[in-house]
Amino acid sequence: MKLEIVAVTPEHEADWRRLYRGYMAFYKRPEDESVLDRLWGWLHDPTHEMEGLVAVLDGRVVGLAHVRRMPSPIRAADVGFLDDLFIDPDARGTRVGEAILERLRDVATERGWPFIRWITADDNYRARTLYDRVAKKTAWNLYEMSAGAV
Repeated sequence: MKLEIVAVTPEHEADWRRLYRGYMAFYKRPEDESVLDRLWGWLHDPTHEMEGLVAVLDGRVVGLAHVRRMPSPIRAADVGFLDDLFIDPDARGTRVGEAILERLRDVATERGWPFIRWITADDNYRARTLYDRVAKKTAWNLYEMSAGAV
């Protein structure tokens, strides 16, 4: 079994789209090609913060991650933020997610980020089992306020 975690490239597009559709379905988001198109564009725009990785297991793309730099004002330093992590259901249990997170740990070290943070759904138990193994859960609560009039 050969597993590589690499930067997403144009040759990964079809597999990346397949996986991201699975990610959107998991979070019950409507499938929208314009979202996929815009995100794919961001991943290949050197001026955009968003970066993508894919996990290639025995020549097949089975996972993806999207990460970006995030300023932390209280630290006056940049940290990493993992926006998306998704593993093909057929490849779960093969430690692909753990390998992606380890690669992201290396990215953080290379860039001088003291840590990478992320959020996940409270009921995402399978992923949380992995996260509890490799990271520390914080005590923060997440809020979201819509734009426009209150």
